[in-house]
Amino acid sequence: MTQTLNELNDAWVQAGQKVADLQAKSIAMIDQDDVTTEDITKVKNELAVAKEKRDLAHDNLVDARAAEVNQLQDKDVDPLNADEKKIEDKFISDFKGMMKNDPTIVNELNSKTDADGNAAGLTIPTDVKTAIHQLVRRYDSLEQYVTHESVATTSGSRVYEKFSDITPLANLDDESAQIGDNDDPKLTIIKYTIKRYAGINTVTNSLLKDTAENILAWLNTWIARKVVVTRNQAIIEKFNAVPTKPTLTKFDDIKDLQNKSLDPALLSTSMFITNQSGFAELAKVKDARGDYLIQPVVSNPEIKQIGGKQVVVVADRWLPNPAKDTMPLYFGDPKQAITLFDREHMSLLSTNIGGGAFERDLTKVRVIDRFDVEATDSEALVAASFKTIADQTPTATATAPTA
Repeated sequence: MTQTLNELNDAWVQAGQKVADLQAKSIAMIDQDDVTTEDITKVKNELAVAKEKRDLAHDNLVDARAAEVNQLQDKDVDPLNADEKKIEDKFISDFKGMMKNDPTIVNELNSKTDADGNAAGLTIPTDVKTAIHQLVRRYDSLEQYVTHESVATTSGSRVYEKFSDITPLANLDDESAQIGDNDDPKLTIIKYTIKRYAGINTVTNSLLKDTAENILAWLNTWIARKVVVTRNQAIIEKFNAVPTKPTLTKFDDIKDLQNKSLDPALLSTSMFITNQSGFAELAKVKDARGDYLIQPVVSNPEIKQIGGKQVVVVADRWLPNPAKDTMPLYFGDPKQAITLFDREHMSLLSTNIGGGAFERDLTKVRVIDRFDVEATDSEALVAASFKTIADQTPTATATAPTA
């Protein structure tokens, strides 16, 4: 039975409330003299299950919202209000003026500079950026699998602690023992510096004569594709920079990748990521009983899994092979491993002089995207590769004894 967004939201809230109740119960048990070891173990297990259910309820809500956005039709979208429409109309008007080299618009844009002292260009309004980001999600963007943080400055730093560096509390022999200094956490400072990524496209005169809706559609599609390719490439560089890079050749190598390569604390949030070529090869691999390595989730056959962990498949053009005839297979928690710091300040600028535009009587438009991608926990992700994967050796069948 399909649940509505409100029902899914209520389920998430209720699941969160149950977690809060169990946490309060566990805290209260500290002051209760009649609490047994069995009572403590029971409430800890209940709390762990409740947290998993809460996270699952949240994932269901997020997935349902994303599905609803993808299914929206023009008639379902609320029209822009007067202020939003005014901003959008001004953006299109300024865009046309910029492309036609209108001195009023060009001088205004050139008078504004960004943090690097360069012409800031035409800032893309929020509603247009929203449409671009919706298209980005449809283009197999790896950004959705890593941590995304919006930042307001061009540089900064964050502090992280790896799972493997967390130490336990000291055991005190008696109540009167002095509590010593706790081990200082081994913190890692991750610095980010927003970088500018630019792309240029040639604009025909016919586009400038088109309707505002068609111009927006062209801009949205062009920018979204550029953003996906650019950000995917930056994320893949961090994927491939992790220290562990096993080469897989047989069925059991994949099981070892899943069971031995990560801290067990990360397994609950880990996933496999490969491209379409890699998935096609893995889908043919069988275990000793003849069952395929990749299995569908019973409740949702559209989702594939290996050993209970989801397999995310990205198109080859968005996640290319690392080498000829070699396919990628990543395993781990990308959100723990990588963070994308997004300046969220896309801009456009045109020229009819540089890049051969003057000689060919053309107009070129440049889009600038500002972001940085940094690795936060190198032990939270493993980058493996393979060419072919051999099936697991079939189990030997019993033979009849000789006379």
